[in-house]
Amino acid sequence: MTFFQLIRKNLFRKKLRTILTTFAIFVAFAIFGILATFQNALNSGADTASADRLIVTNKINFTLPMPIAYASRVATVPGVKLVSHANWFGGYYQEPKNFLVALAIDPQSYLDLYPEYVLPPAQRAAFLGDRGSIIVGEGLAKQFNWKLGDRIPIKSNIFRKVDGSDTWDFTVAGIMTPGSTGVDVNFVAFHYEYFKQTRSFGGDTIGWLILRTESPKENERISRTIDAMFANSPFETETKTEQAFNKAFTEQLGDVGFIILLVVGAAFGTILLIVGNTMMLTVRERTNEIAVLKTIGFTADSIFRLVIGESLLLASIGGLLGLGAAYAASIGLAAVSGGRFGVMAFSPVTALIGVGIIVALGLLTGLLPALRAMNLNVVTALGRK
Repeated sequence: MTFFQLIRKNLFRKKLRTILTTFAIFVAFAIFGILATFQNALNSGADTASADRLIVTNKINFTLPMPIAYASRVATVPGVKLVSHANWFGGYYQEPKNFLVALAIDPQSYLDLYPEYVLPPAQRAAFLGDRGSIIVGEGLAKQFNWKLGDRIPIKSNIFRKVDGSDTWDFTVAGIMTPGSTGVDVNFVAFHYEYFKQTRSFGGDTIGWLILRTESPKENERISRTIDAMFANSPFETETKTEQAFNKAFTEQLGDVGFIILLVVGAAFGTILLIVGNTMMLTVRERTNEIAVLKTIGFTADSIFRLVIGESLLLASIGGLLGLGAAYAASIGLAAVSGGRFGVMAFSPVTALIGVGIIVALGLLTGLLPALRAMNLNVVTALGRK
């Protein structure tokens, strides 16, 4: 019998206890994997942000408007190469549960600023040439079965048209695909001019400005210059890097990272106690057997490795099954969400962190029982009943 076979037989001697403990570990790692996937999705916009893009918003809150005239003034700042603008629409398709990230944009400059949003040349030309058209992300197109040329109604929970309705009809002119891994294209965008002329309020205002600088080294100076330009005006500004803006947008949901840390910490704290107690009980039940192993030639080191190996195997079975379930769940979540919460993917980094936690769990829960078994006095152990 090999050393591994001995570990495996010891682990499954009490099958029900092992199964229940494994299930508890499985649940903890599944929770960890799913929450980490969700956090990765929320952070995907910040992780793929360009270093040479800045965002200008209203100083009070990015949800408040600014005059569109700010775009031409910002374009005169030395070091600014290109300026565009966007407006949040608050859209949904058919019913509120089908929430959409919908933006009213200046088409030409916006697409120039975001080359990672890939459109075939013919589709790009069709979008630029039709003010009543819309471009959609490939995930949303698949989810709602949208095709080029389809006429789709998009409703807003914020704006109304001048005729009193809340529905804008658009023709699908293009379907965006990501230019690289991690780029989120699951949104819809349409012409700001068409939106401005048909909405009942808002006038010549926009939500935020996007600009490209000549170099990321110029970002701090340009940010200060822009904010000073509009200081003490009715619409003071705050200029941030795109990464900082995306993070601030995500934080509107709350401190997601801290919430996930608390949930995962509570789960693993509980599992640490459960598995540690299980391993202590296992070693105590085998006191006589461990003494016999020592009398037939097993060294203290081999006894130590035997117990540690059993703890690592227990953590590995439950942990790997839990990470596998989280991976499968991430695929399902990506399909269901249609990318509305970012790029929902189980990342290699999450997998590596999960494996590291598995090893740490196995070592921590097995260390004390292994030391106890290693230092067991043979005479005293054989005298126990």
